[in-house]
Amino acid sequence: MQIKENYLLKKLNTFGIQAIAKYFVELNSLNEIQEIVQSKIFKENPFLLLGGGSNILFTKDFDGIVLKINNKGKEIIAVDADHVFLKVQAGEVWDAFVDYCIMNNWSGIENLALIPGIVGTSPVQNIGAYGVEVKDCIESVEVLSIEDGKMTELSNEECKFAYRNSIFKQEAKNKYIITAVTFKFSKKPILITHYGDILKELENMFVSPSLENISNAIKNIRRRKLPDPSFTGNAGSFFKNPLVSKEKYNELLHEYPKIRAFPSGEDYKLAAGWLIEKSGWKGKSLGNAAVHHKQALVLINKGDATGKEIIALAKAVQIAVKGLFGVELEMEVNVV
Repeated sequence: MQIKENYLLKKLNTFGIQAIAKYFVELNSLNEIQEIVQSKIFKENPFLLLGGGSNILFTKDFDGIVLKINNKGKEIIAVDADHVFLKVQAGEVWDAFVDYCIMNNWSGIENLALIPGIVGTSPVQNIGAYGVEVKDCIESVEVLSIEDGKMTELSNEECKFAYRNSIFKQEAKNKYIITAVTFKFSKKPILITHYGDILKELENMFVSPSLENISNAIKNIRRRKLPDPSFTGNAGSFFKNPLVSKEKYNELLHEYPKIRAFPSGEDYKLAAGWLIEKSGWKGKSLGNAAVHHKQALVLINKGDATGKEIIALAKAVQIAVKGLFGVELEMEVNVV
């Protein structure tokens, strides 16, 4: 384990923002994670956990220690007639893990294909796409307490999962390091194809629904809609799809009959991309930052944008949407 000083973070965040960490360390095992938490340098500095760097926006240098979680490993811990329980270390790459589950015919996260990041960050955000949220497959989350260095497991219920939210973003923020996640997968595939353009894409592929075909269909859709961060800096969806009451939805529906929305319990989830596009921001730029021309939910770095330029664009979009629809857009990206 080597602690580096004045470390450049540009290649470690998908926005490609230039920022410098005062200290930086890669942690490749649970022992190293436990060791760093007990170290003098950790206790004397602010810390930042960095996974795949796909949901973070740096607006300044980080005057502390950045921890890059890289521990790997997968272990079947239980099997019954219908399910497989799999413990996965936090540093496993998410998309490769999805492919691994499909290869083993374990159902649950195939609709979450091609989402960037690592397994350990998936519970924090309660990542979701195409009608699926990761909380539906999480049995428990193994964590290390920052305060006393002890290991414990939080049940699904204790994680307080909600839409793009969890205890790790609220009262437990910066109190734990997620070291592993235990998933519960179905051995009898439950296929979810009703969301978005999945069925249409399957028809275009001339294939019937299966775990692999659904995953491939979603990958095709995402690649068409979303810019590749290897070439265009971005963090995927920048804003959450806002939840509004049934009354507010009906009010908007009356004025905008083509508004895109989905029932969510007693409320309605509005398509943030549609709101942004109708507000006139799709494809528009502000300095070196821009709203993507194919998917308005994505903000991009045109080349040399600073984090502050991205934030300025985000705020302009929020003001426009609030002014036109009376709806608040909440940022999904973690701003540092």
